[in-house]
Amino acid sequence: MTDRVFSGSERLDAVLGGGLLANSINIVMGLPGSGKTIVAQQYLFENASEDRPGVYLSTVSEPLEKILRYGQTLSFFDPNAIGSRVFYEDLGAGLNHPDALTETLGRVVAMLRERRPGLLVIDSFKALHPFASDVTAFRRFLQDLAGNLSAYPTTSLWVGEYGPDEIAVAPEFAVADGIVSLAAQPTADRDTRVLQVLKLRGSGFLSGKHGYRLSTDGIHVFPRLADPVDEAPYTLETERVSAGIPALDEALDSGLWPGGSTLVAGPSGSGKTLIGLHYIFKGAEMGRPGLIAGFQENPTQLERIVNGFGWALGRDDVHVMYRSTVDMNLDEWVYELLAAVEEHGIRRIMIDSLGDLRATASDEIRFREYVYSLLQRTAHAGIGVFMTQEVAELFGVTRLSEYGISHLSDNVLLLQFLRGESRIKRALTVLKTRASNHDPRILEFEITSNGIELGEQFADEQSWA
Repeated sequence: MTDRVFSGSERLDAVLGGGLLANSINIVMGLPGSGKTIVAQQYLFENASEDRPGVYLSTVSEPLEKILRYGQTLSFFDPNAIGSRVFYEDLGAGLNHPDALTETLGRVVAMLRERRPGLLVIDSFKALHPFASDVTAFRRFLQDLAGNLSAYPTTSLWVGEYGPDEIAVAPEFAVADGIVSLAAQPTADRDTRVLQVLKLRGSGFLSGKHGYRLSTDGIHVFPRLADPVDEAPYTLETERVSAGIPALDEALDSGLWPGGSTLVAGPSGSGKTLIGLHYIFKGAEMGRPGLIAGFQENPTQLERIVNGFGWALGRDDVHVMYRSTVDMNLDEWVYELLAAVEEHGIRRIMIDSLGDLRATASDEIRFREYVYSLLQRTAHAGIGVFMTQEVAELFGVTRLSEYGISHLSDNVLLLQFLRGESRIKRALTVLKTRASNHDPRILEFEITSNGIELGEQFADEQSWA
């Protein structure tokens, strides 16, 4: 088994296929402000020990004093480790030498012999380029440095303000065993931070772009949720459960299969959220704890709504995860959701709504991948998911979901307004149920103090448009 170097972030290590390879050369690249120095120092303190210390070498991009000053604001920075298992040194003075790179190489080799570090950081490595007389001299420096590093059991991180266009031309990228990119990806009028592993010699890794955030605790990575098809068999519950409305259970052929997904689509004000609340609170009564993941009503507004129909928040078996879509990261949201499901033993989830969730995704393809992967995970765990989707048409709905989610759902309900001669009525239709013989009729319903109450099929369908 290949030895690994851990970051202190379990999910970052997962993206890296278990961690960086030990005794390798790795480039951490990104434009200023992307968090390269934070990541490098996180690795430093996570891996440094007195017998295999960590060494941080600054060059000329940022003064060593500045790196230390900001480093002390990080929770993992241990002042007691400085001088015993963590060492900071400045290579800048040696770069004033007439033969700067030769002098710098000599200082690095001397440090390797003296400290025998387990982890070595050079920040910024790109800043060494201008001190080479020509490209050939820099390549010679690279070859000598890599050769000396390979002679010691040292994992090195070369930090640099590289852009994506430099990967093909800067010679250090050919020398590196691993390349980790930190970047900002434009999404509408804001940027989303994304981490991508571009190279990891001798190891598999999670491909694609993964969201991340920076805090005083370091880097928090949210691996891209894109589960492949899992053909392994898993156990399904064999008895149907109530959706929360008796007449709807009848239309669904005796209720829902546990672990199934349900999409309810309809125009604004048609009762989508209310049907979802029936689903959640009925589940809680049956011993199936629920989670309301909403974006529209904050907890105070939601509490007023549920109280109006005789329910109450604050109970142990109904939990609320409200998030504003302003500056929300979809990657972060889905991991918060999965963590809440595990923490509270959730058996029913309500997502209100898919349109709000889609607004946080970088593109439609990624959004579909997230929904597919989430529904696959919940189905295998026997957790039911109820999703709302607003449609544009107030009357005569012609399209359910502009995001192609309806085919992923086990059950699809359509709510619509039907217009008669003197008033508007609400109608519900079960359009789809997998492995069931549902009632396809258009059923009238009303919203009362008891919630949704379904009636009979419309007497004269031709009179409604």
